[in-house]
Amino acid sequence: MKIIVKRLPKSEIEIEGELEGDIFESYFNEALKKLGEKIKLDGFRKGKVPENVLLSNIPEIQILEEMAEMALSEHYPKILEDEKIDSISRPEISITKLARKNPLGFKIKTAIMPEMKLPDYKQIAKKIISGIKTEEKNTDVTEKEVENTIMDIRKSRAPKKHVKEEAEKHVHKEGEDDHSHEKVEEIKEELPEFNDNFVQALGPFTDVKDFKEKLKENIKLEKENQLKEKTRLKIVEKIIDDLKVEMPEILIEVELNKILYKMESDITQMGLKFEDYLKHLSKTVEDLRKEFRVDAEKKAKLGLVLNKIAEVEKISADKEQVAREVAQILEHYKDADPERATLHAENVLTNEKVFQFLENQ
Repeated sequence: MKIIVKRLPKSEIEIEGELEGDIFESYFNEALKKLGEKIKLDGFRKGKVPENVLLSNIPEIQILEEMAEMALSEHYPKILEDEKIDSISRPEISITKLARKNPLGFKIKTAIMPEMKLPDYKQIAKKIISGIKTEEKNTDVTEKEVENTIMDIRKSRAPKKHVKEEAEKHVHKEGEDDHSHEKVEEIKEELPEFNDNFVQALGPFTDVKDFKEKLKENIKLEKENQLKEKTRLKIVEKIIDDLKVEMPEILIEVELNKILYKMESDITQMGLKFEDYLKHLSKTVEDLRKEFRVDAEKKAKLGLVLNKIAEVEKISADKEQVAREVAQILEHYKDADPERATLHAENVLTNEKVFQFLENQ
C-alpha cells in the first residue's frame, strides 16, 4: 500500500494512499453477499438470492462503495499502527479512485494528539503554594460563623405569614394636606426556637451541643476544600497560560458539547424547555457555542495537561479504588456501560493523584 502522510494545521493530518487492485477486488464477494442479505426480490427468500440475480439488481457503484467501506475499516487501523499515528477523532474519508480490478484511492483526514511543551509545572506549583498568605491558610471557625449559619438555617425553616397592617398614607395636593389609610401586606417570618427538638428534626443530632460541634467541623471542612480548590485552580491556570500547544478542534468541540449538554439537562430538570429558554435569552445554540468556546478550550487544555503530567510522572489510579468507584456508579446507574464507567473512574482518580502530586511540591 502506498501511503503519504501530510501534517495540517491544528494538529490534524491527511493520509493519502492507494490500496492495491487485487486486495481491493478480494472484497467483492463479501460486499455482494452483505448487500444481498438486505435485498428483497419476489420468488426468492431473503439472503438466498443467486449471485447473477443480485448483480443485475444492485448497481455496481453500490457494490464498489461497500467494498471500499469494508477495505478501509480493516486497513485504517493498520495504517495508524504502521505510521505510528495517535488518532483522537473519527476519520473523514474521501474516495479518490473507485473502479473494479483497480487500486482503491483514498484521502483520510483525522486529528492527532498534539505535541505540547509543558512548562515547569513543579516550579509553578511550588511558587503558588509558597505564595499563599498565612491568613488564607487559616481555616479555623469562629463562633460568629457558627451563629450566622444557625441563623440562616432557622430562617430557611421559618414559616412565612402574610400580615396586613394599616399604614397611614400622606397625599399632598396643592392647598391641602389629605391623610388616608390603606392596608399594606407584609411577609413576616417567625423564627423557630433553636433547641434540642429543632436540631433533632434536622438530622442525627443528640442535642444543641452535638449539632454545634458537627456544624463547626463541617464549616472547617468546607473552608479547607475552598482553599484547596482555589489553590488547584491557580496552579492549573498558570500551567495552561504557559503551555505551548496547538489545540485540535475536535477536543474543543467535545468540551463544548459537554457544557451544552449539562446546561440543557439542568434547564430540563427545572421543568423548562431548552428551546423556550433560548428564546427567552434571544440566543441560538450557535451563540452559546461561541460564548463558551474559551471555557471549552481551557477544559480541553486541562485534560491534556493532567494526562501528560500523569504520563511523565508515571502516576496512575489505584486498581482497587477504581473497582470500588465503578461498583458505586453501576449501583446508582443500572444502565451504565461498565467499560465507560471504568474509564471515567480511572480518569477522575488519576487526575486527583496528579493534583495531590502538584500540591506536595
